[in-house]
Amino acid sequence: MPAQEPSLLDYLRSLIQLQPHKYREWLDEREEQKSSQPQSQPEEESSKTIQYGVTALLALLFALWGQLFFEPEYKNIAAGILFYCLAGISLIIFFYLNPDIFSRKNSHSEHWNVPMDVRIGFLVPSIVLFSAAFWFFQDNQFTALNLGLWISGLVFFILAVWKKAETAKKRRRFHFDWFTILVIVTALAAIFFRIHALQEVPSEMFSDHAEKLLDVADVLNGQSPIFFTRNTGREALQFYLTAAIINIFNTEITFLSLKIGTVLAGLLTLPFIYLIGKELGGKWSGLAALFMAGAAYWPNVISRVALRYAFFPLFTAATFYFVIKGLRTKNRNAFLIAGLLLGLGLHGYSSTRFLPIVVCAVFLIYSFQLKTKEERNQLLWMFLLVATSAFFVFLPLFRYILENPSMFSYRASTRLLPVEQAYPGNPAVIFFQNFWKALVMFFYDNGEIWVHSIPHRPALDLVSAAFYFVGIAFSMVRAWKQKDWLAAAILVSIPLLLMPSILSLVFPAENPSLNRPGGAYVLAFVLAGYGWVSLAQIALKGYENKKQKYLLPMISLILAVGCGWQNYDLVFNQYRAQYDLKAWNTSEIAEEIQHFYENGGEQDHAFVVPYPYWVDTRLVGINAGLPHKDYAVSMEDIGKVTEEEGIYLFILKPEDIENIDLLQTSFPNNTITEYFSEIPGKDFIEIIVIK
Repeated sequence: MPAQEPSLLDYLRSLIQLQPHKYREWLDEREEQKSSQPQSQPEEESSKTIQYGVTALLALLFALWGQLFFEPEYKNIAAGILFYCLAGISLIIFFYLNPDIFSRKNSHSEHWNVPMDVRIGFLVPSIVLFSAAFWFFQDNQFTALNLGLWISGLVFFILAVWKKAETAKKRRRFHFDWFTILVIVTALAAIFFRIHALQEVPSEMFSDHAEKLLDVADVLNGQSPIFFTRNTGREALQFYLTAAIINIFNTEITFLSLKIGTVLAGLLTLPFIYLIGKELGGKWSGLAALFMAGAAYWPNVISRVALRYAFFPLFTAATFYFVIKGLRTKNRNAFLIAGLLLGLGLHGYSSTRFLPIVVCAVFLIYSFQLKTKEERNQLLWMFLLVATSAFFVFLPLFRYILENPSMFSYRASTRLLPVEQAYPGNPAVIFFQNFWKALVMFFYDNGEIWVHSIPHRPALDLVSAAFYFVGIAFSMVRAWKQKDWLAAAILVSIPLLLMPSILSLVFPAENPSLNRPGGAYVLAFVLAGYGWVSLAQIALKGYENKKQKYLLPMISLILAVGCGWQNYDLVFNQYRAQYDLKAWNTSEIAEEIQHFYENGGEQDHAFVVPYPYWVDTRLVGINAGLPHKDYAVSMEDIGKVTEEEGIYLFILKPEDIENIDLLQTSFPNNTITEYFSEIPGKDFIEIIVIK
């Protein structure tokens, strides 16, 4: 037996020499000494004796090195794969040496006794009200009548199935401890990452924003569609939310108004990530997941870009949490809330149409552990409660689908089916290629779409990706050894949430992406947080000396700072720079037009001459405070728009030499200047004409 504790080098040598039990005798003696001392009750996963925990910690080190080689600055695919293989081997060795780490069954009872009663006095009126609302949801319009009937039906339905607590809940005293302080600090850090430089990052709108703001303008002008048909069709939630924000905060029809709504959706996602993480691995897992998701570049960017993308992760996180809470606590109210949120999410972003499949998968996985027919029947009733409540919230869109099925499914069908063009290859082969690319995008390549990502870099930062890898491994072993339904449900749900991107079979270049599979980041960060805390528990079991235990928070702090620093750089330096280079500077053009007005120019005397792949002239109007004005003018119409005497402003792209010469020839009394933008390649020509 060794006279003193073996070093890390000794451990490595024993592994290389294929002698993993070389120091077993020493460890057994240490465990006997340890068992004779009083101990506090640890968490379930950390209650087992940890043998050769250094192998698990080596897995993290190897994963960090492997991920480093997938970063664009240090890209070396072979080296990255090698180190990730070493990380996987290290974890396999760890689990082999600790076969009982997940042997304990879940502590909560699996016996089902969910009340099945409903209040008929409320249920019958709700059905009547829903039927009437469905009848009046005609012509794709919300009206005071059908909206009142629908909302009243929802209220009566909730009253019919809501289960009142038999005993009043005892109020828990609020304990202000170190963990609470860390939660507050983490929340403040997340808020900082999401609202810092919100006006500047991203800086300019592109054509999709014009479509959205025109829809918002329609709402403000009194229109109330159930489904917005502009630009191949969009669900309604963002437009009504943005209109409400404009009315409340007086932010007008601007890029900022869109950003406020989607950033708020991104922030509301974070508490549910914490709660799911807590369900999986305890409060520290929830905190770790909250921190990484709060700082992360992926959710930050898809919130800031101000399109509907942020609603998919929000309703994924909220629905998933209440489903698993209902399954764990057998609480009927949780299932009701889950269904209501699921139905509302279907009004947000088209990718949410895959969320019902995820819910079905979670229920199915849970059902495998039930032993009696009575329990399965109760589970089926709770599933029907989720489905029914979701359907009632979805009811307006369901009526629209019956009237306009092709419009509702048009955008999705153009990606899945050869509607606009033929498949570029065998669709089955494309599917599996897309599936693989989507699975590895967390570590390798998040696609080429510049508006909501940094092209061809990993979707996760270095630290989060490494912990995500570890979290996958621990969850797989936990699901297998412990028959843990929640770990299995999370592992199965991530590929399902990637499907909106994977199923772009007609346009495979659109996969992978960060927008369509945005719901997957919710569970990815939950697994990353679980991986972080699992390794921390292993490290804690390896140190007896209190001074040595200080090493763990120091290392965690270093990793947290590194995670935050890299994500800050990704969003506020790299993404900002590449976005500014790609997006056209319509705000600068609008500013010059406003200067023209301030100097006496008339509103109908300013124009932008279109040029291929240049600015969207509708955005010029929106930035100029005139959302319904399109500043475009063709050269064929120059004579018509300049019939009156006065001063005219024409803005052109410098490369448009032909039209610049034509304007100068047609109007000899002109002044031409070039506007030099701070962004390279974004200069433009201003020609002031006096007629």
